[in-house]
This record gives sequence, structure tokens and C-alpha cells, in this order.
Amino acid sequence: MDYILQYSIYVLIVSVLMGLSTWKLFKIMGYNPLFAFVPFYNYLIIQKETKHPKWWVAIAYFPIVGPIMMSVFHVFLMKKFGKTGAFNTLLTVILPFIFMATVNYSKNPEIEEEDLDEEGKKKETFIGSVTFAVVFATIIHVFITQPFGIPTGSMERTLLVGDFLFVNKLNYGYRMPMRPVALPFLQGTIFDTGQKGNPKDDPKSYVEAVKLPYLRLPGWEKPEKNDIVVFNYPDDSVHVATDRKDPYVKRLVAVGGDVVEFRAGRLFVNGKPEFVKGDQEVQHKYIVRSASQLDIPGLYKTFGFLPVVEGQDDKGFVYQFQGLTDKIKNEIKQIPGVESVDEDVMKQGLASLAYYKYATDATGNYMRDANGYPVPASRIDSTNSIFPVNKAWNQDWYGPLTIPKKGDVIHLTQDNYPEYQRLIGVYEHNKLENKNGRFFINGKETNQYTVQQDYYFMIGDNRDASLDARFFGFVPEENIVGKPMFTWMSVQGLFPDANSSYQADKKIRWDRMFKATNTGEANKTSYWWIAALILVVFFGWDYIMKFLRKKKEDE
Repeated sequence: MDYILQYSIYVLIVSVLMGLSTWKLFKIMGYNPLFAFVPFYNYLIIQKETKHPKWWVAIAYFPIVGPIMMSVFHVFLMKKFGKTGAFNTLLTVILPFIFMATVNYSKNPEIEEEDLDEEGKKKETFIGSVTFAVVFATIIHVFITQPFGIPTGSMERTLLVGDFLFVNKLNYGYRMPMRPVALPFLQGTIFDTGQKGNPKDDPKSYVEAVKLPYLRLPGWEKPEKNDIVVFNYPDDSVHVATDRKDPYVKRLVAVGGDVVEFRAGRLFVNGKPEFVKGDQEVQHKYIVRSASQLDIPGLYKTFGFLPVVEGQDDKGFVYQFQGLTDKIKNEIKQIPGVESVDEDVMKQGLASLAYYKYATDATGNYMRDANGYPVPASRIDSTNSIFPVNKAWNQDWYGPLTIPKKGDVIHLTQDNYPEYQRLIGVYEHNKLENKNGRFFINGKETNQYTVQQDYYFMIGDNRDASLDARFFGFVPEENIVGKPMFTWMSVQGLFPDANSSYQADKKIRWDRMFKATNTGEANKTSYWWIAALILVVFFGWDYIMKFLRKKKEDE
């Protein structure tokens, strides 16, 4: 209800601005000036008067798509009053209500005759065709399915670096956009403008000021254990809007009520070893010692993804393999010259904490001492530290940790405060304070809190090369994007690995294209023929329609 109410307010504000900036133009076109203030009907009049399809108005107020359509309608209206050309079009798009107001309140705005075809209809233009194509693609992208690339190896070898997926946004229920005014096809930022790799100084692809609360429409299934899930990274410090945070893909290993634990790098859920699906290839980090240098490029060709850091000491060659399956580990053991293959497991009781190198001020700049040197920081970098930060846990010895679910009553203590701090204060949008051992939620002293949504625990299949829930903690329901459907493209070597001494050769993995993602089967079926059929229909439709029209004219 909050979402609908706030969105209605947004529509009302836009309608008032539209009316104030165009009422006189509506009067000149022969309509009651008040019609310029009426949602939908004002744009219906514009479409009618400019001889464009009226059904386009049906999507005028869709989140993200709506602002695009409104810009198109504004351009149509301005052209009707003679404001043509690239400069006028740019002003109409960038400053719509200001530019239209200058035309509206000018001394004598006049209608100019438009170029119509023999039947009196508006002639279709290239820009019109492109606009419709962009809007159609945006509707698919925003409301149904979204492409997603795999740039890192956290899900190897289940999902490969260079895989491109289509993610179904409807399975778990469609999440309504929280920032309805945004550029299509862009997630968080437009492009790099400042420090390379630092998105904090890049222009955002959405308008932060126009914001809506979380609302998810009903789906036909709930996220289940062992599903591969796409979600928004909870610990993203750049984007406040949940739906604009960086998208991650991991395996859902535990739902609300489950207990997660790692013992020597092995995952246990509710005290039992994890269930491994047929398409899941769990791997771990290994240290390999060899008397002679290994043929790593040859191993890459044999095994595919194989990030490794090569070094030497007085005993020979040392290789740190980022992620080996049991099968690959055993095959490397058989290579002549290999002396040992040992799993790299952290010590139990050793906390995995990271600290910022230098202290920063509120603007993110380094704090400096009297001599101008950066001040060393003592603040914990929670992004790269194990969750929660007050436990002597690491990625190999972790837990037990209970995943919260909707309706759970949390009894806050000083010991579990770091565990629930973000859940209560950030994910569920409360003001949480810890003052002298006393807890205040929204100004009221209490040590109890009832959880308002379900939470999940997401882990990468490549356990020792995955920034996952062991670091960022619980993933809220509102961060869930959807469920990967299939791989539509796969390119080996597309994303280089900065942590590897060697890189894979670039090549297209034809055997992975158009295979379903979430089946759990080791040998998945390829649906390339469906993709081929869609392409034939897409590119052949225009030809078919022209052929039918010509046939009708001949008859």
C-alpha cells in the first residue's frame, strides 16, 4: 500500500507540472486547459493530435519505462508547435517542464502542419521506430528478464567466468522498481568519470530523489536451498537504493531457520554435510609443490578455469591454485615432479578481520597528521572481514550461525549486536542505537525485535575465491532479483583475473550456449533451436508483413 500511495503522489506531481507547463497549448489545440492536468488523458490527447498510436499511453506511468515515453510525448507536442531540430529536442528531454513552459507562456504559440501520409496518418520516422524498439526492450529488461554477466570465478565450475545469463525476475515474485526514474539498461552508474574502479565518483544512472519503498508482487515459488540466485549485494556502500546495488550470483545454501557451519572448509547445514547437486562442482584452494615447473597453459587447456599464483623457493616451485575440484586435484597429483598437494585451510579460532589502511574523513579523503602523512586506521573494514566481526571465525571455520526468518523475535545482547545491527538498522529501515549497554529502536528502549522479512545465506561454489555471506552476512528478501534461466553466451578469457599468473585463451564456448542454468543436472540440454526460431521470427516478421500487405494490395 505504501508503494502505491507514494507512486500515486509521484504521478500527481508529474501531472501538475505537466498541466502548469502546457495548459495554454491544450487550449490552442481546442481542449479544456484543465485536461492538461489529467493523468493519462493529457498524453492521450497529445497522441491523438500528433497522429501517433494511442495505446502507447498505457505505459506512460510504468516505472523506468514511463519517463522514456513521457519524453517522447513531450517531443511530439513540441514538434506540433514548431519546436523541431536537435537542440529543441534535447531541451525537451533534459528540461521538459521548463522548456514546454517557455513555449506555453510565449506570446503567440502556433500549431504547425505535420507531414502526413496519403491516409492522413503520421508518417513513421526512423527515430519513432528506434524509440519503440528501445521501449519494448526496456519493458522486457525491467519487468521480465535481465541479462547478467559472470566476471569472477566465485561460482566456478558451475557458472564460468565469461558466461552471460538471462535472469527470470518473475519466479520469486516481481520486485517493483524503487527508483522509477532511471536510464534503461544501466544498473548503478553510467560510466567511469573519476578514479578508475571507484564507482563513488561516477554519475548515477537513476534519480535518487524519486524513491519508492520495497514491494514484491506474488510469484509462483519461494527461493529454495541449492537454487542459484541473483541478488543485490547487501553491503554496497555506493548505492542507497536496494535495486541499484551491484548484482551478485551465488548458491542459496540456507534459508530462515537453518543453521550454517563450516568445518575445515566443508559446509554443514543443520549439522549435516551439504547436499551437492549434479551440476555443482565444489572446489577449494590448494598449495602444490613441484620439483619442476608445471605446464600451466597446458593445464588451462585441459581443465579450463584454473587461476594460479606461481612462485619459487629454495625447495622448488610453489603454486597456489585458487580452486580445484577433487577430480582435478587428484589428476595434478599424478603429474611427474609434483611432490605434494595440500589444501590451504585457515586455523580454527583465527578471526578473519581486515582493517582500513588509512583513516578517512566524512568525504572519503585520507586524514593526515601535522607533517602531511596519512593517519593509520584502526577501523575494521567490514566489507572484507568475516561476519559478524566479533566472532573468532574465518571462511574455513565458521559458525554455527542461525539464519533469521520473518516473525522471529530477536533478543538483543552486546554479544549478538554485530550480528543483527545491519538487519534491524539498514535492511529493515529502523534507527538502532546502542547506548551504554542499552538498546533503542526508533527512540524506544527495548531489547526485543520482530524480524519483518525472510533472510537467506548465499555461498559461492568456489569456496576459497568467493566474497559471499560469510563476509556480508544475511541477504534480505528485498535484495532478491531472480533466478538464472539459461546461458545465452559464453566467452572464455573475456574477463582477466588479476590474481592469477596465467590467463585463459580467448574463445567462445559453443557447448554452453542456450543451456538451462538451474536444473541441477550435470548434463544439461541445449535449447539453441528455440533461440534460432526466435531470431528467424524477429528478423523475418517485417518481411512477412510486407509480403502480406503487398498481396492484399494486389488483390
